[in-house]
Amino acid sequence: MSEDLNTGKSIAKSSFDETRIEDGVIVLAYKNEANEVQSVAKEIDSDFIQFHFCVKGSSQFVFNQGRYRLNILEENSLLLYNPQRDLPIDLEINPHSWMVSILISIKKFHGFFSHEADYITFLSGDNRDKKYYKDGVISPSMAIVLNQLINYNLNQSIKPLYFKGKAYELLSLYFNRNEDADIEQCPFLVDETNVIKIKKAKDIIVSRMAEPPSLQELADEIELSLKKLKEGFKQIYGDSVFSFLFDYKMEVARKLLEAGEDNVNEVGHKVGYSTSSHFIAAFKKKYGTTPKKYVMSLS
Repeated sequence: MSEDLNTGKSIAKSSFDETRIEDGVIVLAYKNEANEVQSVAKEIDSDFIQFHFCVKGSSQFVFNQGRYRLNILEENSLLLYNPQRDLPIDLEINPHSWMVSILISIKKFHGFFSHEADYITFLSGDNRDKKYYKDGVISPSMAIVLNQLINYNLNQSIKPLYFKGKAYELLSLYFNRNEDADIEQCPFLVDETNVIKIKKAKDIIVSRMAEPPSLQELADEIELSLKKLKEGFKQIYGDSVFSFLFDYKMEVARKLLEAGEDNVNEVGHKVGYSTSSHFIAAFKKKYGTTPKKYVMSLS
């Protein structure tokens, strides 16, 4: 145990679950299921770009021996890059919080986007030697991949291969969104009140996923026009309302199946399908396999 100099609280030291999937690409994961803050650290040199994802709960990045702190909240991401100096990870993970990080060398990363340097802002000629910071929101599609990484339970022999595929899938989803959109492109995001309403809409459909309101009912409940609901939801979460909800329901269903406490019919009912055939079709559309075959693959 160590003591945080700023807060005086005791913090348990631990280490990441680290998977090296190839030269220049590392996946770090950590689940803090304890009732105390866990501290994880790793030396990272300036050759690496860091992608951090808070899957659940919240955490704090600590810089300069605690003189500066940066929060990362649930469903948020953080990109860090500083070619001028090493940027070690010093992370305090709050109780019942999950984090996933992807570290990738700038050389490897340039190889992915060698023809798209103008698309990725910090790869452009004017910026390649500047430090870079970018926060963002985790989309439902990204959340599914992150949960698959952090809850990995397949044979250890295939873990590097599995993680390689998932890490690249996650980066593809990350850069598929318009990360470099500015305020002129997204005037909706200037209005903080609207952003709060859209996040409320997300909470509503998640809490009532078995019987969600219609789009118009949802718009009325958050006191926003239907047009602004659709546009705002797409800008913040990168997907339409019901496409987001579909992904969320399938992820919940997958977790319920893994828990093994409900049969396929019960799981389908819990996520809002009145007939098992409709649920099976939806699950197969999302994951390419039936719920029964998915459960069998876990054993």
